[in-house]
Amino acid sequence: MFDNLLFQSAARLLEDDIVSNKLPGAVLFCGNDSSGKLTAALETARVLSCQASPRGKWSCTCPSCLKHKALVSPNVLLLGPRDCSLEIHAAAKAFLCSVSMQDSHVAATRYLFLRAVRKLQNRFNQALWQDSDKLSKIAAVTSELDEYMEELDVEHELPELKKIEDDIKKILELSEKLEGDFLYDSIPVLQIRNLSAWARIGAAAGTKVVIIEKAERMLEGVRNALLKILEEPPANTLFILTTSRRNAVMPTILSRLRSYNFSSRTPEQEKEIIDRVFHDGAVAASSGGPLIQHYLEGFLPVRPEAIEKRACDFFDQIFDGKIPDIADLIKNCGKFEPRVLFKIFLSALEARTRSFFASAEGTQKALAVSKALRDCYFNVSTYNQGIQAALEELLCALARERKR
Repeated sequence: MFDNLLFQSAARLLEDDIVSNKLPGAVLFCGNDSSGKLTAALETARVLSCQASPRGKWSCTCPSCLKHKALVSPNVLLLGPRDCSLEIHAAAKAFLCSVSMQDSHVAATRYLFLRAVRKLQNRFNQALWQDSDKLSKIAAVTSELDEYMEELDVEHELPELKKIEDDIKKILELSEKLEGDFLYDSIPVLQIRNLSAWARIGAAAGTKVVIIEKAERMLEGVRNALLKILEEPPANTLFILTTSRRNAVMPTILSRLRSYNFSSRTPEQEKEIIDRVFHDGAVAASSGGPLIQHYLEGFLPVRPEAIEKRACDFFDQIFDGKIPDIADLIKNCGKFEPRVLFKIFLSALEARTRSFFASAEGTQKALAVSKALRDCYFNVSTYNQGIQAALEELLCALARERKR
């Protein structure tokens, strides 16, 4: 079990609880980003529905395991915000490199790419989006995406390299549209109601698993709706929540979950993971932050350092009494697509705020600016406000603080 969850002691704890039938109906995976929480959640779902004996081997070829490994099992519902596009781009590069070189990793990187895209696709399961006014638009994108994915599926022979390149290019475009236009940064309450109805329908075989990522980002109404389900959980259904900030999860929800902690890996361990997963051995180990996150950020259309520089310039211009050119800013920041670029921009602004208001009397100003930054991101990610309008409102808020 958990052969693909590397350098995490939580793997052994999960295996022990599964083997001894002590796994509760709701659990929480806590740990930093890129610590393997989603990998563990998907593996837990596969193991619980495995039809072999003994169950749980990654090499298992039972019908259930094949569907779970391909991420097409009807027993899994996956929801919650995630920056999927970077992993998809990294997997696409690994797949194309293997195919062009015809090395021994073609099968593995093909699987890697398909799974990376389906981690995004699965968030748009019709069961989750039922009764949403966006369902028809989402269906049009996912239907087209399915056509291109089908051509690269492991059940078919790989086409020639040029065709693979064309298909991947189109898959990347559709994935970015799906994530950028429709993926919420905070789970809508409608999805909690829909998953409740889905969970109460018995599975034909195996265990149903609901995976909710970034549980700390749920709004109050969503938390309360989820709490009702956890108080009376459906039979034969496991709820797996993940978070990087355990203290931000509502205490009444925490009280109904068993926590499994995922530790930070060493730079050497993260380097080995990148080499084994993406077959990129050229990455140098570093002590300057999470290496996997840094590696994935290398696939951004604009380097994080350039975004951070633009953020500092934006802040300094405002507090020098100047008006930044927001249209030019957006253009030079790659239109903030994918959305993770906007997060990097606002995080850099907050860091600049802390240094600017370093004195005791600046604390109140720093808090006001931090609130303006949170509101700015919330308006874009939750209410779909345009980036330009959001930044114009932020500019006004920062200008008011300057006058004070």
